Amino acid sequence: MASHVSASRLRLLLGEIDTDPAYLGLADAVVRLIVSGRVENGARLPSERDLVTALGLSRTTVSRAYQVLRDRRYAESRHGSGTYARVPEGHRRRVDRTLMPQQAADGRTLDLSCATAVSADQDLVTAMRAAVEQVPAYLDQTGYFPSGLPDLQAALADRYAARGLPTTPEQIIITPGALAAVAVIERWSGRPGTRTLVEDPSYPNCLQALRSRGARLVTTPVDPDGWDLEAFEQSVRTVRPDLAYLLPDFHNPTGLLLDDDGRARMARALREAGTLTVVDEAHVDLRLDETPVPSPFATHLPDTLTVGSVGKSVWGGLRLGWIRSPVRHVDGLVRARVSLDLGAAVLEQLVLRELLSALPVGTGLASPAHLGRIREARDRFATGLRERLPSWEFRTPGGGLSFWVQLPHGSATDLVAAAEARDVLLVPGPTFSAHGGFADFVRLPFGYPLDQIDTALDRLVSAWSDVERHQPAPLPSRRITIA
Repeated sequence: MASHVSASRLRLLLGEIDTDPAYLGLADAVVRLIVSGRVENGARLPSERDLVTALGLSRTTVSRAYQVLRDRRYAESRHGSGTYARVPEGHRRRVDRTLMPQQAADGRTLDLSCATAVSADQDLVTAMRAAVEQVPAYLDQTGYFPSGLPDLQAALADRYAARGLPTTPEQIIITPGALAAVAVIERWSGRPGTRTLVEDPSYPNCLQALRSRGARLVTTPVDPDGWDLEAFEQSVRTVRPDLAYLLPDFHNPTGLLLDDDGRARMARALREAGTLTVVDEAHVDLRLDETPVPSPFATHLPDTLTVGSVGKSVWGGLRLGWIRSPVRHVDGLVRARVSLDLGAAVLEQLVLRELLSALPVGTGLASPAHLGRIREARDRFATGLRERLPSWEFRTPGGGLSFWVQLPHGSATDLVAAAEARDVLLVPGPTFSAHGGFADFVRLPFGYPLDQIDTALDRLVSAWSDVERHQPAPLPSRRITIA
């Protein structure tokens, strides 16, 4: 169902508009909101009458502005339904709120829209070959394992225990990736209108998944230097959310790592509010420096539902994730998951089981060689950015797969457009925000081969020169919580 932008909300988002002439100023301002992602593609715009009242403009001005939007293909009218924001086909990539990898047939396009490591180890190939040989042993069974292969459940449980979180095999539910795990939790716990606390910024695909289930998203800030714990505690006390979705381990997109004191404070607030907490550990094994490793969030809040996956730490094509659940929730979660699917693929589970059997229990899923490649790429990219784009501000994360870069002026969507013209696909900051903020931020993934990073730097320097040459006016930055 399309979202609706009320007249009062649009007024707040617009800020000041150029009034010479007013109808063009209004149309241009709405286009900027659509291009930045702060008004979603497909969102229903307010009626002309409501916007006249909210803005204090004439009906003629608003009508002409809407006509300009239609002429430019940034809006379409549907008989009896209203006017809807739309993004012209050639511009959709830069404003899509869902991260989606692109297949570049020409071999020239660099897709930096997804934070992933593009190379995998030979160990994965070895594990795949061994797994194929084991498949015949399962062919006389149904192939349905709603909770997962028992041996794989046990292996993952052992790894949690080694991290200081005692876990039994029955507490592990295998899913086709971390996003599928969140979908299972949402299916089990959610209902339309569920108050859900999310970090701002956060992982866009999960935000979209929560929205699609009718969740009311409430945000808590994550600044470039860390979590605002006082704001978090205040939000939890005031809103008393039903559900919280958090990424404390090399947070996406900032790369931040929440320490034990911060985890304890968050856990205390969530426990007092009775909030069901989901912690996404997709990046937990991507520690690139000698950063102290905090305890799992669930050691501070035992009722936490912990989500894990191998897509970031091993290879994106190995589509497996899992939920580590308190025992009392397991049956309900399994019943919810069979309404979505009957279990993850047996072959892929066998592959992961083989990989785990070759790794010491006390180590992460990412191999030293894999981490070494990511670390080298991170350092190469960071050095290049600081030398060639010194006005861009970012911190080098101790783990994860991306930089969270603040631009000195203009908007990230201007950079995204200029980069796309040079065959580099980026994601602007508003995509990572529940309310479309961070118009001056862009995420830059670094898990790529060194030659691709060098090429990306060359093209980014060229794109930024184009942005600076045109000196676009900065977009108004207003934070509106979607509720």
